[in-house]
Amino acid sequence: MRKIALLLPVAALVCSSLFAQPRSQGGGAPGGAAPAAATPQAAPREEKKQSSDIPFNPDATSSSNHEVTIKGQRVPYKATVGTMPVWDEDGKTIAGLFFTYYERTDVRDKGTRPLVISFNGGPGTASVWMHIAYTGPVLIKIDDEGYPVQPYGFKENPHSILDVADIVFIDPVNTGFSRIVGKDVPKTKFFGINADVKYLAEWINSFVSRYNRWSSPKYLIGESYGTTRVSGLALELQESHWMYLNGVILVSPTDLGIQRSPAQAAALRLPYYAATAWYHKKLPADLQQKDLTAVLPEVEAFTMNELVSAINKGSLLSDAERKVIAAKMARYSGIAESIYLQNNLDVSTNLFWKELLRKEGFTVGRLDSRYRGIDKKDAGERPDYNAELTSWLHAFTPPINMYLREELKYKTDARYYMFGPVNPWDRTNDRTGENLGRAMSTNPYLHVLVQSGYYDGACDYFNAKYNMWQIDPAGKLSSRISWEGYRSGHMMYLRKEDLASSNEHLRQFIKKSTPKPGEPAKY
Repeated sequence: MRKIALLLPVAALVCSSLFAQPRSQGGGAPGGAAPAAATPQAAPREEKKQSSDIPFNPDATSSSNHEVTIKGQRVPYKATVGTMPVWDEDGKTIAGLFFTYYERTDVRDKGTRPLVISFNGGPGTASVWMHIAYTGPVLIKIDDEGYPVQPYGFKENPHSILDVADIVFIDPVNTGFSRIVGKDVPKTKFFGINADVKYLAEWINSFVSRYNRWSSPKYLIGESYGTTRVSGLALELQESHWMYLNGVILVSPTDLGIQRSPAQAAALRLPYYAATAWYHKKLPADLQQKDLTAVLPEVEAFTMNELVSAINKGSLLSDAERKVIAAKMARYSGIAESIYLQNNLDVSTNLFWKELLRKEGFTVGRLDSRYRGIDKKDAGERPDYNAELTSWLHAFTPPINMYLREELKYKTDARYYMFGPVNPWDRTNDRTGENLGRAMSTNPYLHVLVQSGYYDGACDYFNAKYNMWQIDPAGKLSSRISWEGYRSGHMMYLRKEDLASSNEHLRQFIKKSTPKPGEPAKY
């Protein structure tokens, strides 16, 4: 299937301390907006810090040649895997970022060949998720709905976007095989919303220069917390590096720093509840017999036109009015009216995940509500663990280690961090959504595509729509912002049907937003 070439050279440099998996911040595996309360599974498992003598070279790569069949067409490509430095203001190496770069080799003109720069989230997770399950040339072996199967392994991805664009998957500091160089380097240079954007923009500039991609149309894609990252990068690259993008793709986006009041937050999650209840057949018969996409517009209209204002009224809402609203919320969510009344119309996601299937003895997953879990006790107000995250770590960890170490021949004794030590993470001064809107306003070439799973409870689809309305409140950018929904969760591409459609949406987005030769960027 593949032709393998060079081994990775490794120099005897010393990386900083290594830790066990920390608390999962935000949207779980790929990251995202912080949950109402972290589930017990996300608790940290701290280890005593100690020096590491595992060799680490922050600037070393190897390449190998491969082929993959995409949409019936054979696509030859080169895979470059390894590390490239992060330098400080004085040009001193302070970290090495691990990356995997795929270039189609039968394309001569790189000037017209799009480059997609890919990040996942966490913020402490590597780019493993989209790398080997979505856009890259290989796929993990899972069943058609995304559940783990054995034996573990990987196979060709017939839906990869490598036919239309080259891709680089980047692991930020302390994720994957990326590491800080030197124990005295302050972690504040990396671990925070704005620090993350600043050093990654510098690294992207260096990568584009080293690999001669300045003339290429450029795209950023981020998943979950990665959407916070790429939204900030869009403006940082434009204003500090004069690098203008053609597109930003937000997969399961966070709130992007766009504030919600408590009333808004409580109301905006109802359409997600409705989608999950529909999937588990918990809606009334008249709603259940409709298709999901026929049900949701009704729930969305109720949410925006009645529910937000009702919850905002607080004690001004009469008992009769409160009961009417609670009855409608119960109808649309599969949760009893009494529970809404007991919680002042604000049922948390944790309680919803515990309550919806309580009578059947199951919980539902946070990042993908199609997944069911089993708790020690049916009583309680939150699940014991994230059923979907356990499943995903089961499915992804062996294949990424097999693929990088055996197929791409990256040789190291370091642990591949699915979750890496990035705490504490500075979340202050998050204006990433606002920054994305500004980048779009000042760059007529820049388009945005949003992709959401209907069953994602961490970064839900309706809040993703709300982001779009707030980023562009006047509607002047609407022709360059689009949204797509899928019948799956946070990682919609794990479902076979959605893997095909979501990649095709990416393919068409890239083609649409790549300007014709000589087409000016102007209003």
